[in-house]
Order: sequence, then structure tokens, then C-alpha cells
Amino acid sequence: MSSTFGTLFKVTTFGESHGKAVGAIVDGCPSRLPLTEADIQPQLDRRRPGQSSLTTPRDEADAVTILSGTENGVTLGTPIGLAVKNRDQRPGDYGEMAVLPRPSHADYSYLMKYGIKASSGGGRSSARETIGRVAAGAIAEKWLKTHFSDLSITAYVSSVSEIAAEVSAEGLSRALVDATPVRCPDADAARKMIAAIEQARDEKDSLGGTVTCICRGIPSGLGEPVFDKLEAKLAQAMLSLPAVKGFEIGSGFAGTRMRGSQHNDAFIQKNGRLGTKTNYSGGIQGGISNGEPIVFRIAVKPVATIGLPQETAGLDGRPAVLEAKGRHDPCVLPRVVPIVESMAALVLADAVLRQAYRC
Repeated sequence: MSSTFGTLFKVTTFGESHGKAVGAIVDGCPSRLPLTEADIQPQLDRRRPGQSSLTTPRDEADAVTILSGTENGVTLGTPIGLAVKNRDQRPGDYGEMAVLPRPSHADYSYLMKYGIKASSGGGRSSARETIGRVAAGAIAEKWLKTHFSDLSITAYVSSVSEIAAEVSAEGLSRALVDATPVRCPDADAARKMIAAIEQARDEKDSLGGTVTCICRGIPSGLGEPVFDKLEAKLAQAMLSLPAVKGFEIGSGFAGTRMRGSQHNDAFIQKNGRLGTKTNYSGGIQGGISNGEPIVFRIAVKPVATIGLPQETAGLDGRPAVLEAKGRHDPCVLPRVVPIVESMAALVLADAVLRQAYRC
């Protein structure tokens, strides 16, 4: 199983949804970085379940413990072990699903690949696996900020179902994003999104949407053409997340409806450096960062596990009806936001280290 991400700044995640614990091993974090659990916990708090009526009611504190790799609050340059205990487990909710694979879930594909699957909660395919990513991403982000004081990585919910937000990048911050439980800084759109999610929840259904991420203060020159282009690594990172089905950067698919004369980013002088007048490239050209904000979006499908009766078939091929039990998000988008930021931080930290090694 491929559970390791990164080239120099590497993270390996471990654990299953209803096992004893989940977590990560971070290998390659430079030494002498001040680091305690307090540096990691805020992003885990933003990811954890039970934050509002819009998320799963599973009650997990998701408190992280640093097991290794630090001494007296400073990194040693050795592997950093991170663990979060699973406390609110209810494996009994998944008894029926042992023989009835959930529609659009990974139950069946995991069984076909490994000949066995976790009996509850989706195992490694569960979103709880992302706890290790978020913890590791918090470390990566802190290290990045010690080198680039203007760096910021901010994601937000840009659409839920058919409801799209209009958000200006100017003044965007995590505090502004977190001002609504749906993590959308467009107040009018947020109200509509909340109502739609609550309706889907009450109807035992689920909704999908998109998350946009803006990374500022990124130096030019990051990315390793041709196969490890910066947008290629970002795409790999985002598409490795549960429920993510699409990735686009800059103008994305909308750029296909423009002419080259409209789409080209003309160079201009900006604050004593060369920059671009527009940013249809999304901050990356030729697979290398150009110093402009990196802007990308991901598409997140509706959560597969829903309470509505669904016609399906058991492992024996016989028709069946499944009404999934358990505690699940009617819309996972608000909790995806810190996960996207964390994966972006991991990609950027690795890219910075690779560029430093080259120099």
C-alpha cells in the first residue's frame, strides 16, 4: 500500500477509522524547528468531527501526541511520530455492511485488491486517515513560515451543490473563512449552503461541491519538470484525498473557452520585481512557480454513506436494500478545508527542500 507522500519532506500515515489510533511519521523535517503539540492542534481542531450540526456527530477530540523526533520542544531532524487515539468507536454500526458493499464507497474495491477489508468505518479509505496528513501539514507549514514570513495558505468552500460563492482574494484569511460553520467567506452564499446541507441531512442524503485554495508568498522557482511539476504534485496530493474527483489550477477548464490573447499573463513590474498583470496560470508556468499566488480548486463528491434506502447487491450478487447506519457528514466540505491546506503545505515544503538541495 502506498502510504508515503513526498521526496525529501516525507509523511507516512497509519491507522484505520475504528482502530486504536491514527497518525503519521514525518521524515525529513529539518532540525532545530520549535515544535510542540500546540503548533499542530489548531488545524486538527478545524478538521475534527462534531464541530457543528453540519458535520458528523462522532465525538472525537483528535488530540495529537508527539511520540518522537523532538526534545525540549525542538525538532531533532529525526523522524517525528504523531498519534491521535480513536475514542468514540462504534464498529457495531457496520455489521450489515460486511456483506453489503456501500454504493460508491471503497468497500468493494478494497476487498477485490487485498482479499480482505476493514470490517467497520472504511478502514484506510475513511476520512479519519487524513488526521495524519493534517498533523504533518501543520509541521510543514510552520517550517515554511520560518523561511517565508509572508507565506499564507488559505482554503475555503467555494460551492455546495448548485450554490456558488463570490469571494475576493483580497483580505482573505482563515479567520474570515471560519466565521461561518460552512467555511465560506461569502455570507449570503454561506446561508444558502447551510440551508441546503441541513435539508440534505434531514432527508438522510448528502451534498458535494468545491474547495478553492490560495497560496501566497510562494517564491518563484519551485517545481521539478517534467514529471514532478508543481501543479502535478499538487494534483496528486489533492486527488489522493477521499471523495475528491477533480482538480484544476488557475483558469482551469474555464480557460478553454478563452483565446490566447485573453488568457496570456502579461509581465509587469510589481513591487520591484517582475510579475504578471493577470494570473490565469494560477501561479505556475512550465511546472514552476512564478511568484504569483498559487490558486487551485478541487471537486468533492457527495459523501457515499447515506441513510436513505439504496438498491444494491450483496457480495453474493443477490439484490438487496441498504440503509447505512453510523455517523456521517451530510457534506464533508467544511472539514476538507484544513486538509487541503495541509496537503498544499506538504507539497510546498517538499518543493522548497528540493530547490534548496539543487542550489
